[in-house]
Amino acid sequence: MERFGTHYLEERKLVKRWSGPIPALVSLFLTAIVFYATWWIFQDPRGLMRMYTPFVGYMYTRWWLIVLIWMVYLFHFWPFKRSWLEKTHPVVKGVVLTAISVVVLLLLIKVFFEGILGNYGLAYFNPAQLTKIKGITEFFAIEYTALAILMFAAIASWMSPAWIVAMEERPWQDLQQPVKGLTILLVTFFISTIIFFITMHSHMGIVANPWQSFTSITPPYWEKFADTVSGNFHVSWIMCATVTVWLVETIWERYPFSLIRHGWTRRLVTFFGIIVIAFAMHFFFYFVQELAWGEAIRGTRREMAPDWRWLHVGEMAVFFLVPALFMTFYGGNWPTKFSTPVNVLIRSVIMIVAGTIFYFLYYKTAHLFLGTQPGLSHPQQFPMIPTIWLINIWLVHHWFMDNWPAWKMVPKTAEEIQEEKAKAQAQISEVQWNPQLGLGLGVGAVVGVVVYVLVIYIMPMLGQISMTAK
Repeated sequence: MERFGTHYLEERKLVKRWSGPIPALVSLFLTAIVFYATWWIFQDPRGLMRMYTPFVGYMYTRWWLIVLIWMVYLFHFWPFKRSWLEKTHPVVKGVVLTAISVVVLLLLIKVFFEGILGNYGLAYFNPAQLTKIKGITEFFAIEYTALAILMFAAIASWMSPAWIVAMEERPWQDLQQPVKGLTILLVTFFISTIIFFITMHSHMGIVANPWQSFTSITPPYWEKFADTVSGNFHVSWIMCATVTVWLVETIWERYPFSLIRHGWTRRLVTFFGIIVIAFAMHFFFYFVQELAWGEAIRGTRREMAPDWRWLHVGEMAVFFLVPALFMTFYGGNWPTKFSTPVNVLIRSVIMIVAGTIFYFLYYKTAHLFLGTQPGLSHPQQFPMIPTIWLINIWLVHHWFMDNWPAWKMVPKTAEEIQEEKAKAQAQISEVQWNPQLGLGLGVGAVVGVVVYVLVIYIMPMLGQISMTAK
């Protein structure tokens, strides 16, 4: 029975062509060139297509990410056979698979959202329908449509990989492609639709004047709790959930959820555990902003406004995802020589430090070469667009091109695959309560408290520095 690309990523071995950090640096350099070239062509306001309006560029960026996830995680590279994936040159694979992803992307947005839903269901999915409303210009009609479509994308980018990472494809793991991929896609799309109407639809109902109270709940139910009617409150925690899924999948190696022996207990705890972690991140990053700039004031704009701060929570989360993915894709998930908890801790510390540095460097320099506006909270400053665009480039390079040219792909032997499975199983089987485990939990709790105290102490000073710099 043809497996297509099932377990292809796990069963391939990427071998460095050069020693040390050279392959990682070469890959960073090459992907940076591709990033900037494609950014100039498609996104840059000074470039060719100028899709960074900003919402049009944002919409395509988010949905491209989801299409890539569908192709690899849901459909396992179907309809391409395993032999094609292993024998075809990485550049050819990259071109062919990327071209397919773009075609699917265009069909999804132009045919499904704008053509079908926008013409026969919800007007805000089609700019031509919105321009029929008195007072809405063509520009804002396009932006409102892009906003609605990318809000749906925010949910799908969390739900699609979450079903694979947390639920382990259950209960459809034994189906053959493309039935399995299509089933999971339809189920996750259905769940995403429900979440969209509960979390985002009311946001679209209030962008019109008067508010569309007949078709949406206005004011939204989260108004008093979040201190805003904006759907950015939900964009925030959903983005944190998306980031958490990939942290669990990459630098955390699904730890500690992988230690739960009972299958459905592990899956449910992982799925809802990701949501719990996301909400913790969601509220913590908002609290960090209040420490830095003071309490948010409803009715104000930019960094003092609650709606912007909720959006910024999601933006902050993505800044930390970038170094995490780099460590996994190009750093071999270093380190690997210690126990899993120690490895995960070290990687997390590296991610936090690198993400923080990246955050500050971005706002200091990004406007110089991306064509964006300077400033932390400029209305046209959306760092999630270039950061996710970069992630998309890395996904194409890592998933489709096997990290070529700095790495070469060699299929693992049956013995190597079996050895890895046995090692993972042994890790779960040997877990039981012991003094070391108790010590580890205690040390983790102490470290968490120390970090929390340091953040409370340091953030007001950093906030004053940033405000003075402005």
